Amino acid sequence: MTPSPAIPVSAPPGVRDRLRAAPDGSLRVVHPGRHAVYLDLDGWCLGVVGSRAAAVPCALRVAAPDLGPLATMSAYVAGGVLHLGDTPLRVGRLVDARAPRLDLGATLRRLAGPVAGPVAGPVAGPVKAPAPVVEFIDAAWGAGPLGPDAVARLVGRGDGLTPLGDDALCGWLALHRAVGEPTRAVDAAVRAVLPRTTLLSATLLDCALRGEVLPEFAAYLTALSTPEEPARAAALAAIGHTSGAGLLDGAQRALAELADRATDAPARPRPTPTRGAA
Repeated sequence: MTPSPAIPVSAPPGVRDRLRAAPDGSLRVVHPGRHAVYLDLDGWCLGVVGSRAAAVPCALRVAAPDLGPLATMSAYVAGGVLHLGDTPLRVGRLVDARAPRLDLGATLRRLAGPVAGPVAGPVAGPVKAPAPVVEFIDAAWGAGPLGPDAVARLVGRGDGLTPLGDDALCGWLALHRAVGEPTRAVDAAVRAVLPRTTLLSATLLDCALRGEVLPEFAAYLTALSTPEEPARAAALAAIGHTSGAGLLDGAQRALAELADRATDAPARPRPTPTRGAA
């Protein structure tokens, strides 16, 4: 029998490398679907997504809008290549899933000032997550900066493949990675409770810890304090049922915490001039 022709896919480098290192063998299907299939790759969730699905940073990306008959096929790895049925999915193009690097001081100054660039008509206010999303997250987040106790309440909180509490944490973590701010205590708390949530959500939290994000999240960060910010925030919030809204809310909470910390930080004392110095 003639083997099926390979389907070219794109992928972040980390996904390609995981497949290359994976042993040959069958994979458990975690969630089948017309637009996306999720598989268990040795305790890490590997996605195969069409162009109409969210381009999660743990997935192979197919150019077609849906997966067609591949959506119901069994899955296995052979020679570092994923097969759905007898069809190999070969990585031909690498995509960058990393959050864009932002200068924290410059970002906070821009957010505190007027929107940069020409704006036609009145300036739109910042787009926020819907009130029910914010209230749901508030109930577990609590007051003050995010800490390990809140992480324990958030992880796994909500329904579906990616619970809303996890989505908000992903947004918070990825924003901190973008500005280069370490969050060691929160990171350790997240890793300790990953078994509480779904395999896909645990994998996406792992991606956020490493600064890997959805394209829409990256576009939102790039657009902060520009005329494009409201549209980019709305596009992010529209992903999934509440996933994008949770990511947006988590990122905005992170920005608010970082702004509060910068405001509360004592001014650095000026150096005392040395006697006799010019």
